[in-house]
Amino acid sequence: MSDDEQRGRGAPSAHSSAHSSVHRVDGLLGDLQAADEQPVAPRRRADAERNRAQILAAAERLFAEQDPRSVTMDRIAKAAGVGRATLYRSFPDPASVAVALLDEHERRLQGQLIYGPPPLGPGAPAGERLAAFYLAMLDLLERHLPLALGAETGAARFRTGAYGFWRVHVRTLLVDHGVEDPDPMIDIALSPLAPELFQFQRHELGLSTERIGRSLSAFARQLLRSGHGN
Repeated sequence: MSDDEQRGRGAPSAHSSAHSSVHRVDGLLGDLQAADEQPVAPRRRADAERNRAQILAAAERLFAEQDPRSVTMDRIAKAAGVGRATLYRSFPDPASVAVALLDEHERRLQGQLIYGPPPLGPGAPAGERLAAFYLAMLDLLERHLPLALGAETGAARFRTGAYGFWRVHVRTLLVDHGVEDPDPMIDIALSPLAPELFQFQRHELGLSTERIGRSLSAFARQLLRSGHGN
């Protein structure tokens, strides 16, 4: 495992750098307990966890049923059956709710990139690993596109912790391949995975994930073809 990938693994969360509020539940509960040391604290913890579960379940339905970019905090609160104050204590905006939902799926993929068998995990040539990464990301987008659109729309995707992790991974592959100046190429290599692009290709052009995957695999191998990338 490379130093860069180890640093990526050390990140506390797939999205924590951009949406730290997604993981504020423990901090919120700590504040509640500090303010009230009475024996009702465990009950408050249970209530907060139940509210969070209701919020996430309701939001996932909303993101799947309508344009994720049209989902508002008012709609989430109403669908979850919680007050707006309860919702805002855990999440500042709809994007942060989508991030929390998408986070677990991306964590799983991150673990496979670090610990999994090749070609997705370590041990395969850089071009094969990049091709496997493309296919894994296409599968994630196919299964969770509404969440990806809600969490990573437009320029916001560049500020998420997950995108930072993908950048570390791709940079590691470029360096392993011998690319002398990898940094300008990282975002070029990641650009085919933009959720909006995937939505356009799948749902407006009608391309299958298999067809997109074949093209991206060929692109990855061409980008990092045999030999050094200098």
